[in-house]
Amino acid sequence: MIAKLVEAGHEALLAGGCVRDLLLGREPKDYDVATDAHPERVADLFRRTEMVGAKFGVVIVWVMGRQVEVATFRSDGRYTDGRHPDSVTFGDQRADAARRDFTINGMFLDVASGTIIDHVGGREDLDQNLLRAIGEPRERFVEDHLRMLRAVRFAARLGFEIESRTMSAIQEESHLLSSISPERVREELKLILCDASRGRGWRLMQDAGLCDYLVRGLSFDPLTAELVVKRLEDAPENTGFSLALALVLRDQPSGNIGIICKSLTCSNAEVRKISWLLRQLDRAKQPDDLELADVKMMMADEGFRDLLDLLHAELVSLRLPMVAFDELTRWSSSIPPEEVAPPPFVRGEDLMDQNVPQGPIYAELLDRLYREQLNGTLPDKQTSLRRLTDLLSQLG
Repeated sequence: MIAKLVEAGHEALLAGGCVRDLLLGREPKDYDVATDAHPERVADLFRRTEMVGAKFGVVIVWVMGRQVEVATFRSDGRYTDGRHPDSVTFGDQRADAARRDFTINGMFLDVASGTIIDHVGGREDLDQNLLRAIGEPRERFVEDHLRMLRAVRFAARLGFEIESRTMSAIQEESHLLSSISPERVREELKLILCDASRGRGWRLMQDAGLCDYLVRGLSFDPLTAELVVKRLEDAPENTGFSLALALVLRDQPSGNIGIICKSLTCSNAEVRKISWLLRQLDRAKQPDDLELADVKMMMADEGFRDLLDLLHAELVSLRLPMVAFDELTRWSSSIPPEEVAPPPFVRGEDLMDQNVPQGPIYAELLDRLYREQLNGTLPDKQTSLRRLTDLLSQLG
């Protein structure tokens, strides 16, 4: 598609993150193109396009089933909402490079010649493993507050240091994070926490002063913040968002968990899973206090694998013996899958046949009988019904 723009008399270059990744020997997740062609011209040249951000000079072009973002060289006007420019002015590649976030994201690649075009010193910073804001750092973060989290994400993933003036500017403007929409914060936080570099990412957020502004009600003293880092570092590489948040929220008051999760626009399923993980963790740390039924009920939940990972990270971070983890793992691995959550022998209709009045007693009886079934003391339905008769006679 670049060739088509060039053949039509336009300048067209690969831009931004894909150039960075190619120079690092990484496979880019996507490719962005910068051009002097205006959006309407881009739409005329290609058969399938979407004018998703034409007022910012951005057009999506579909090429061989993939989306490519094609953006007109531009300079940005004021940012009054802390996220998007109020207006843009189409310009040249120098102006376009100057309005970008970090030097390593401000380079262009001329595909035909293989030449790197660098107006902002990105190549040198890339060689020095340094993340530096383009121009005046504070202005970059006042323009777009989300860039502070992006700085952490890039530095953590790439193993780069954040340049001192850039870090100072983040620390000075960290309070602006509280004005970003929860949805945008969540998406950036998810990208940080779901990457293998999550531990370093959290440490950078802590050093930059961003943690206290992530969401209202979330606070960390220095010791707790360090424990969070250690848990995140020990978590499996493919840790999902729910487990990662549970690792972060482990030391928060239980009454705040749901509030914090909702503030981060977590789904009901995510809130349920995170709350379940944190409730079960203390029980999992004391496997000798558990009955077979408790272990089976834990195993029946879709979060059980995450619970084991959470327990492992907890014990490692506190430098405790792995006895509880080993015992729970050994115990759970000895239980056949078909015995984890078998159908209950006694159901509601059986209680109705015994004229049990509806109310709380229904749930209490069914729960007690099912626990005894899971514990192996009630091997079949007939035995369970006799046990029901005994319980009812005890209740009078």
